[in-house]
Amino acid sequence: MEKLEKKDFITRNLSLKGDDIEAKRAEIKEYFLKTYRVFEELFTIFQSDAIFYEQPEKLRHPLIFYFGHTATFYINKLILGGFLKERINPSYESIFAIGVDEMSWDDLNQSNYSWPKVEDVRNYRTKVKETIVDFIENVDFTLPIKWESPMWIVMMGIEHERIHLETSSVLHRQLDFKFIKQNLFFNESKNYKDAPKNELLAVLGGKITLGKSKDDDFYGWDNEYGVANFVVDDFKASKYLVSNGEFLEFVQEGGYQNDSFWDDEGLRWRNYTKVTKPTFWILQDEKYYLRTIQNIIPLPLNWPVEVNYLESLAFCKWKSSKTNTNITLPSEAMWYQLHEVCGLKDEPFWGDVAPANINLEHYCSPTAVNEFKHGDFYDVIGNVWQWSATTIDGFKGFEIHPLYDDFSVPTFDRRHNLIKGGSFISTGNEALLSARYAFRRHFFQHAGFRYVEVSSDHKEDVEVFKDEITFREVAFFEKVASVAKNYIKDDYKRGLNLGCDYGKVVFELVHSFENMVGIDFTARNILIAQKNLELQNALNIEFWQGDSCNLKPHFKGYDFIVITNNFEEIYNFSHFLEELPKRLNVSGRVVVAFKNFTQKEQLKKILGQSLQFIDETEICTVWEK
Repeated sequence: MEKLEKKDFITRNLSLKGDDIEAKRAEIKEYFLKTYRVFEELFTIFQSDAIFYEQPEKLRHPLIFYFGHTATFYINKLILGGFLKERINPSYESIFAIGVDEMSWDDLNQSNYSWPKVEDVRNYRTKVKETIVDFIENVDFTLPIKWESPMWIVMMGIEHERIHLETSSVLHRQLDFKFIKQNLFFNESKNYKDAPKNELLAVLGGKITLGKSKDDDFYGWDNEYGVANFVVDDFKASKYLVSNGEFLEFVQEGGYQNDSFWDDEGLRWRNYTKVTKPTFWILQDEKYYLRTIQNIIPLPLNWPVEVNYLESLAFCKWKSSKTNTNITLPSEAMWYQLHEVCGLKDEPFWGDVAPANINLEHYCSPTAVNEFKHGDFYDVIGNVWQWSATTIDGFKGFEIHPLYDDFSVPTFDRRHNLIKGGSFISTGNEALLSARYAFRRHFFQHAGFRYVEVSSDHKEDVEVFKDEITFREVAFFEKVASVAKNYIKDDYKRGLNLGCDYGKVVFELVHSFENMVGIDFTARNILIAQKNLELQNALNIEFWQGDSCNLKPHFKGYDFIVITNNFEEIYNFSHFLEELPKRLNVSGRVVVAFKNFTQKEQLKKILGQSLQFIDETEICTVWEK
């Protein structure tokens, strides 16, 4: 593959509106191809293909997962939406599907995976590229492109891959440096100087309305839609992002060792990791160096420090103690107010060159905190993401996109804080003013922070999306469980519930098994099932997010399977029934529950080829292998 030039990957967000279908089709095709190529280019910096199987972060999969993941996403979403009928590789589209964030149902047990050869994944990616190009060139769609459009799913895949361009680059940065080819993936900044002295500048408060409508010009993720109104009081904000030089003072004064600067969560993380400095700093011969994506360089004191939320907050408490003021992290609304008073334009109106270290238009690294000026401040956008004090939630009017229900809702757990402003490698939707991304507070991204000074009684209230943690359709699930109990044999050890919803059937049947597993396609359901599991405190229950039509290979060897899926939502019913017996042990039984089930005869015809029909009730059929 020839080395990329800027013209090969620099893009701007595409409008979803227009009058010319074929022109829009060509724009989307180019956007897709540039996205696909720059993502693959990031994976050329390894010394050998063996590096794909390294796991630089124990809370994430080996790197081969992410290389395959973005390609399978296109196929899985188009299959789910009914826009594609045939899979390219069902095995890949299962093992590469789930496991990106540190969710309790992410299966990181490497013994459950047999990762394919890198060259085979490259060939798979080529087939996916050809499939998506063909789809873009031939699918019927209308303008503007809306949620229901097949082209929306293509845009979803593109923006999803752009997210992983950034998150994968963080994992590559965490690799042992011996595995990396230097200076291969674009140019890093050479602006190394002493840190400028930071200061607090006044920011005039005002009214801020966040959220966008469904007729917005540009693609957005579900959490960006809706509305939230704020009144932001006057505050002060640091002129620069906190630099390595400014943060070094915190390190040298024992900030990591002083318990009083860390909240409870921060203390638990600090004590567990035994951290004494930012993760990308390297201490060698009493000198600090910085690990970038592709190099190790003397610590540039004038670059922004890159830390997690917990470290950012500890610094703010240290700063407060030194200045006898209330120093903290800005809220999401405060960041928007700062953006407003600095007169910054949104990405579509940047002109020929980005006004910040963003979109890979300047560097493939951070750069000096005083290089890109925005009003009286610097780096309001770009350089590195900025941690905020706001935990992510949905705005009033929040709706879940039916084909990607697990993008936002699993993060509405008060454990994920928003990051704002984008980084040097943030592209596409990430670079828009409306972008809302959040990470767990101990995770690392290309993220730093700026601090603000506020009064002690400062607060913001906003009406947000709430999800009730309750069992739904309790009567139906209780009835299914009651019937199922009659068909459990004494020697059965392992049970499985497909379409487990909030876990009611699992909790009802678990005492009959040594191990009971619940699987549901909807991440929101699994999130609530997990919370219910915490209340039940049962050690022999597992909940996993999964596709019943394309389960991972290790979900097999069960003595008893209860099916409570909504069959009208099963996108490949015949395949689902044909695969089901392969998950069942000899003499095992399957209980199939149904509500207003119109495919009963098809069920009997297909299941009857592999299983023996035993019984039927008003709510279930029962089969044995």
